[in-house]
Formats: sequence, C-alpha cells, structure tokens
Amino acid sequence: MFRPLFVFMKGEDNLKEEIISVGIDIGTSTTQLIFSKLIIENTASAFTIPKIKIVDKQVFFKSEIYFTPLISSTEIDMEKVKKIIEIEYSKAGIKPEDVKTGAVIITGETARKKNANNVLNSLSKFAGEFVVATAGPELEAIIAGRGAGAENISKENDYCVANIDIGGGTTNIAVFDSGEVVDTCALDVGGRLIKFDENNRKINYASNKIIELAKELGIDLKLDDEITLGKIKIICSRMAEILEEVFGLRARSKLLEKMLITKPLNLNYKIDSITFSGGVADFIYNQSDNYLAFNDIGIVLGEAISKSSLFKKLKVFKPQETIRATVIGSGMHTVELSGSTIMYSKDIFPIKNIPVIRLNNESDYKLFSSEIEQKINWFIANEELQNIAIAFKGTKNPSFNNVSSLAEKIITGLNKLVENRLPIIVIVENDFAKALGHSIVNKLNKKNDVVCIDGIRVENGDFVDIGKPISNGRVVPIVIKTLLFK
Repeated sequence: MFRPLFVFMKGEDNLKEEIISVGIDIGTSTTQLIFSKLIIENTASAFTIPKIKIVDKQVFFKSEIYFTPLISSTEIDMEKVKKIIEIEYSKAGIKPEDVKTGAVIITGETARKKNANNVLNSLSKFAGEFVVATAGPELEAIIAGRGAGAENISKENDYCVANIDIGGGTTNIAVFDSGEVVDTCALDVGGRLIKFDENNRKINYASNKIIELAKELGIDLKLDDEITLGKIKIICSRMAEILEEVFGLRARSKLLEKMLITKPLNLNYKIDSITFSGGVADFIYNQSDNYLAFNDIGIVLGEAISKSSLFKKLKVFKPQETIRATVIGSGMHTVELSGSTIMYSKDIFPIKNIPVIRLNNESDYKLFSSEIEQKINWFIANEELQNIAIAFKGTKNPSFNNVSSLAEKIITGLNKLVENRLPIIVIVENDFAKALGHSIVNKLNKKNDVVCIDGIRVENGDFVDIGKPISNGRVVPIVIKTLLFK
C-alpha cells in the first residue's frame, strides 16, 4: 500500500490552504476520475510544534463513467485512456499543473494487461507532476473501503466492518475494526468475467478461472458458443457461494483456493456488518430483471449475492459510494498528515521512486556507518548508484553532540553517494530532522543536496516519492509505497 503524507515546516501559526487532488481509476470494466479539494490547517496553538490536519474534503467534480478502452484482451488502449482524461480535465476546468496530489490506480483484471505498468506510469505523469501511480489488490481493497465509507462506519460505531468491492474482474475485501485495517483479501469474482456479443448470447470472453468454475458445474464455456440465462445463474450462484466461503459461512473448498489472488481472510475477529461497493454492488442493492443489459454477468451476479447467506447471516449496510468507491478513495482518502519540522537545502523536487534503507544499529554509531555501507550495495546496478533514502527511529530530544556525531556517521556510511554528488535523503521518526539536516549540510560544506524529514516511519522495501513544496514552501507531500506494481 502507499501512504501520502504532508510534512509541514515551521511557518505561520494559522496556516490554512486548499489543494486539489485527483483520483483516476482504470478498472476491468470502467474508467473514471474525480477532483476534490483538501483543506489543510495547522490546528496547534501558537509557539508549539505544528499539528497539521485535513479539516475538510470536498469532491467538486465527478467524471462520466467510461468503459475501459482495450486494444485486445491483453492490452489497454493508452491513447484512448489519455483522451478520456484530457476530456474530463477540460470539463472540470483543471490543468495538470493545478493538481498537487492524488493517485492513478489500475485495478482488477486491467492490472494484469501486458502494458499495464507502462500505462500507469505514463498516466501519472500526464495527470499531474505529483500524481502517484499505484496498483495491487490489497491496496485497492483498502482504498475502496475508505471511498465507500466503510472505514467511517467502523470508526464511528466501533464496529468491525468488511467492505466487499466487486468490480468487473475481481472482488477486493477490506476489514476495518474501529476504523483500523485489520485484514484484506482479493479473489477472481467479478461481473465481466464472462462477456457476450451485444446482438446475441455468444460468448466473446471468459476468464480462465471462470471456465474452471463452470467446468466443475458441468458447464463447458467456449468462445462463440451461446449460453443460456439458466447456466449464467448457476455459475453466478456458485460465485456467490465462493464469497460465503471467504467469510466462513460455508466450508472452504479447493475451488476457493483457485479463485484467490491473495491469502484468504484470517477471520480471527467477529464481523459486525458488511458493505458492498463496486459496479456489481448497484445490482446487489437494487435488482433488475434486464439481466444481460451490459452484455455480461454483473446483474445476475448481484442478484445471486443478494440471495446468499451474506445477506441472511450478516448485517448489511448500504455505503455512501458504490461504483465510485475506488476513485473516491484514490482521490480523497490516500492522504495522511505528519506535522513536524523538516529541512531541505535546495528545491530538487519532485523526487520519485526512492528505495528506502531501514537502519537498526543507530545505538552503536560504528555499526551504524557499516550497516549503511552494506545496504547501499543492494541498490548498485551495473556499477551505477541510484538515489536512496536512509531511515531510522532516532532518539527523542538528542543533544547537540549526539546530532553532530550521527551526522558524521551518516556521511561516512553514505560516502559513495557523497562522492557521486547524489542527494542525501534522510527519514527519521523522532522530531529532530531540521537540526540533523543542517548538521549534515555544514559537515559536507554544501557539496550535496540534503533532504531531511521526520515524523514518518518507513520500512525496508518501501519506496518514497517526495513532491514539490507547497504552502509557500512549508510542506512537502510524501507518498510511501509499500505495495509495488506487480
């Protein structure tokens, strides 16, 4: 997953600003985007460390919902997706340079297309200078749960709530306990895993896993064969049973193992209620007898789920958002705030995709330097160094001598970066980044650019993006990406 944060520098006590965020969701079935305003304010009293919060979030534009354009069953039509984004930016009166943060997320079966990674990274640059590209079923589950409002239901009622986001290609489940994510799961259950010709019921697409599921039911799915509504209902009933298995409402089968994309839910908690989001959710809460209106199985699947034990044995809420849950989540609920002082010697932003080295030997400064030197070798490719960030916890309220000694050990450990004039990027949890950053700059005689940020925890394997300062240079947006594109 990724966690965008805003880290504030020392400045005016009553700092308040609006920034524009975009969410773009390229899904199995649909592509859509939203623009929102995030209102950021320093809520701390004067002469104290800033305590920055997002005090309000307002969606001010929702795009049309488009079918995701494909060149073939294995390739996204990037030019058509770009055109969709251009059209909707124009309708909203927004230019890419107006957008300060946000995310492009590629979801469901679309994330498995052969050009998905290239499309994602290209669109993130196209959409705005600091719009993050990301993908991953666990992340999608969490974003959808937040966008649907399940996280808020859980927090406000002290409930354990599972949001089940059912799109065209996948079902992504996030479990929130008192507002905290405690579990996620994803599986290949979706409304467009079988598609038909618009003029008849001849199959023009069926996913491999659904072909296997149908075969277990004695149904042979073949391209260009007609399929009856009766057989579609049998297949969708079995898909609903698979969801029952995920929640422990029936014994787990070998077929469930095949349908899972991630690990199953561990169910070491009691679920108080469930919500549904995604395109199929509209037909769970509101059934239609025009079963094949979209030339797929989504409406039938929605009806099958509404008749399942999920409704009979669990308390069901209708969320704030259904089909727009993921795009709302990516545009509004991917931002956290960290209030602290930071230091940067020069505006070298944005810096993107910086790998993190998490250090563990800070109490022994001799080992600290050698640990840095050792771990830098992880990121030397073809004898070439790349930008990296070192991260550690740090002691609370360190003395001047401690900060000075730590700066020396960091410079020693990062000697290869120093010699190659690469930026020195330091992320520390405790609140002394400004002092540490200035100490490093002075000891280097300003040979290298230095970025030193505190109040943030990152781990080995994380990557960070650091955006251009906003709020008159007092804050930089930071995105921590824990799930990388697969």
